This record gives sequence, C-alpha cells and structure tokens, in this order.
Amino acid sequence: MSPTFDAIHAPDPALIDKCVHCGFCLPSCPTYVLWGEEMDSPRGRIYLMKAGLEGRAEMTPAFVNHFDACLGCMACVTSCPSGVQYAPLIEATRAQIERRYPRSLSDRLFRSAIFALFPFPNPLRIALAPLALLQFGARAFKASGYRPAESLALHERRTPNSERRTSIFARLGAMLSLAPKVTWGSLFASIPARTPAAGARRLTVGLLTGCVARLVFPRVNEATVRVLSAEGCDIVAPPEQGCCGALALHAGRLDEARAFARRTIDVFERAGVERIAVNAAGCGSSMKEYGQLLADDPMWADRARAFSARVRDVTEVVSELGVRRAPRHPLALRVAYHDACHLAHAQGVRQPPRDLLRSIPGLEILPFAEQEICCGSAGIYNLVEPDAARELGDRKAGHIDVVKPDLIATANPGCTLQMAAAAARLGRSRPIRHPIEILDASIRGVSPHDLLDI
Repeated sequence: MSPTFDAIHAPDPALIDKCVHCGFCLPSCPTYVLWGEEMDSPRGRIYLMKAGLEGRAEMTPAFVNHFDACLGCMACVTSCPSGVQYAPLIEATRAQIERRYPRSLSDRLFRSAIFALFPFPNPLRIALAPLALLQFGARAFKASGYRPAESLALHERRTPNSERRTSIFARLGAMLSLAPKVTWGSLFASIPARTPAAGARRLTVGLLTGCVARLVFPRVNEATVRVLSAEGCDIVAPPEQGCCGALALHAGRLDEARAFARRTIDVFERAGVERIAVNAAGCGSSMKEYGQLLADDPMWADRARAFSARVRDVTEVVSELGVRRAPRHPLALRVAYHDACHLAHAQGVRQPPRDLLRSIPGLEILPFAEQEICCGSAGIYNLVEPDAARELGDRKAGHIDVVKPDLIATANPGCTLQMAAAAARLGRSRPIRHPIEILDASIRGVSPHDLLDI
C-alpha cells in the first residue's frame, strides 16, 4: 500500500488526537445533516486523516470524495467542546489531495479554469462582460431538461466504495444559475485610493476591495468607504492590491495561497494603515490565518503575524470605533441576518454585525431555523459540488421564507449569490444586502423603498 500522505505538511497528528469523537459536531455539519453518513461528518473525516497517517487507508476515489464533500464551513469548530482546530487539518488534507490524487481531466480543467479566472479581476472582467448572453444561455440550458440530482439519488451515489462523479454539465449549470447581475458600470467601478475622514481622523484603515466582489458588488465597497469616512476614518484602498488567496487556501492550493498572501501583506504594509478592513467573510478569515500560512517562511512569518493582527471585518472596525459619530436615520425593515460561516465560525464574529444592524432605529432582526448551517456557497463549493450546494441553498431559503423578511443581510458575496439563486428557485426575489450597505442607507437617510430597490 502506498502512503496516503507525503511528508510535506501532512495533517498534524497532535491536532487529530484532540478529537475525542464525542459527536457534538454532527448536528452542526451540513453534509452529515444532509446524508447522515459518518464519514461525511467532521469526526469521520478526522478518523480518515488518522487512518491515512497510519497507513490504514489509501487515497482512493471514495477517500477523496469525503474531503471534497466538506464545505470547510467550520461549524464543527464552534460546536467542538475539545477545541479541535479543524481548519488546518482540512487545509493540509486538501493540499495533499491536490498534489497526490489524479483527478479526471474534466475535473482538472474545470478547477484550473476557476483559479485562472476568479482571483484576477482583469480576466474576470472580460469573462463577465458578455454575461447578458450567458444568462440567456442559462435559460436555454434550463429549458433543455437538465435537472440536478435529487438528494436521494445523491445519497445513493455516495457509497463508501464507489467514486462520486459530478458531471461537467451539472457544474456549468450551477455556474450559470449563480451568475450575478452585472452592468458596465459595476465592471469598471473603482474606489478612490484615499478617502479622507469626515471631521477629525480617528483611524487609518486599509480596505481590501476583493476580486469578484469589486466587479459584482461594487456598491458594498462604496458603502464601506462612506460609512468608515462618516465615522472618522481615513480609508486607503491601494490600487495595486490583488487576490488575498482565500479561494486557493480553502481548496488546498497552498503555494498559490502563500504567493497571494505575501503580495497582500507587502501592499498593505506600504500603505501604512492601522487596520485592514474586509467586507467579505471568506477573505477576512484567510487573511487572519496568514500567520499560520507563512509560519515556516523565515522571511515572512513575523510580517504575516503582524499583518493578521491588524485584519478586521468591517463590522468589527465599526464596533471598535465605539461612540457613533454619524447619526442613524430610521429604517422600518424586518431583516433576516444570515451568518456567513467564515465570519461566524472561522472568525468567531457574530455580535458586531448584529450590533451594527441594531444601531439602526426601526430595524428588526428576525431569527430563523438552522442559522448555524451553511447555505452551500463555501468558496467554490457550489461550483464543484453543485448538487449538495443546491440542497443546502434550498434548505436555507426555505427556513428564511418562513419568517417573511423584507430584506436578507449577509456579509459575504458568495452567500449573496448562493441565497439569491435559492430564493429564485423558491419563486422569491427578496433583496440581499451586506450589513454595511444597510448602515450606509441609514446614515444617508435613504428610504427603505430605495434600499430594497438598489
């Protein structure tokens, strides 16, 4: 039997041994909730890691399938009483798989296309330009009769000794169904390199403008700048910044992630900022991990730790500023706030976004069922595992629909696209906004009707 893992950053046995297999993670794990299969739970995957380290398991298609099926949502970290650090374990395992497992040609090409496109705004801008035609194609694709597999069929394919295959047509269908609405204005929108504070400066904040987000959701960056300026921050948005490496890190492409991290650190060091504000949960989570990601690099380890210590979600920045400087105008809205997994579970940031929303007079936050369960976005998960992602998205949309909100709020662009697609399948068109957009509307005195129509 050939070794499952090589010696290059294999899963850490000390982290694996912290898992006592208590089962507290099971009800919080999206794939276990869907399928009830032990090896598709966190403790089951940790058992497979241990078996791989001890030479009791091979890197077979079935072995890889269980790790591909993991969303990396980190809900298990929140629920674990033993403090198991699942993030470095799944990232190390996926890195081993990426190096050592021979994926099919179509799978390799699809994944390579994603990572050649999404982290780079200029190629992505070109790809998004004909989106109107692609959306027309999506309607034709839907009319062709393709339907993603139902959950029972998916479960039947997920047997321990068989390979689960996701067709290229399912993946293309998922990509088209998730395609955002873009305009020429959004594709070429830009944020000023420096925006001064309104009044006396309280803090100098660097802004990560993102890759997909800057082209698809430029209004979130614009709202972020307006809110931070109104609250007394100088905002620096270095035009030379690029991808933070989040997608690569979560997919196990660690060399790419490290290269993106080094460039991001260098850019913001030269910007001379006190905080780095992030308005995308997955990006913020990865940037807070730079200290671990570059721990073995003697030239970058200290710089990475210092950088990560300055990274904050934008709602954390607003919270840290303390006394509000900008007045809030009433917004009579019923809002369902969805916790983005990489904000709530990976970063442990739950209260700041809620406090931000509660600072708005007239706004009501509506609780709904299974708020801890992932919506199915999870980086590129809804593209490479479209059936499971669709099932989770529909489940989330159904729970939100019960409370009938005026507006859905979430702090991650992937969640926004995923939940919009799920709502459309349910026949709903509720607007989805970042919390910072809602606060910006309140500060500017925008009417609820205008906010809903953005």
